[in-house]
Amino acid sequence: MNIQKAIFAAGCFWGVEANFRKIEGVLSTRVGYIGGHFSNPTYKDVCSYKTGHAEAVEVTFDTSKVSYEELLDVFWSIHDPTTLNRQGPDVGAQYRSAIFYIDLEQKEKAENSKTKIEASNRFKRPIVTQIVPASDFWQAEEYHQQYVEKKSKHFTPLI
Repeated sequence: MNIQKAIFAAGCFWGVEANFRKIEGVLSTRVGYIGGHFSNPTYKDVCSYKTGHAEAVEVTFDTSKVSYEELLDVFWSIHDPTTLNRQGPDVGAQYRSAIFYIDLEQKEKAENSKTKIEASNRFKRPIVTQIVPASDFWQAEEYHQQYVEKKSKHFTPLI
């Protein structure tokens, strides 16, 4: 197995995580906080709008079963990358659209993917998704992990 990690922010991490967990080749996921300036934030801290963190999902995947490019395709399909600091009713910088790349290869693939999506005219408004280097990923509280699987028997993935 060739195991890699990827980190995506696309709104509330509960649904984002549930969608990525449905993909063959995804070995595990963790929800957490990234991109801020505060060490070891809690959900309450992040919701205070003072930490700068995004709610995100760290995806561990087997590259022999699913590629990073395929994960990027899922990322673009499960949220609206044209809304700044919001997804649906969730508003705030913690709900921003972002790809946190782990190495330069991921950065290049993310940028190419974004360019391809922009050229497709799939979205009528400009894409505001950030492509930024990964910083410390702080795992969210246990009750947030696999929240949809724990709480909802009726979740239908978007993919």
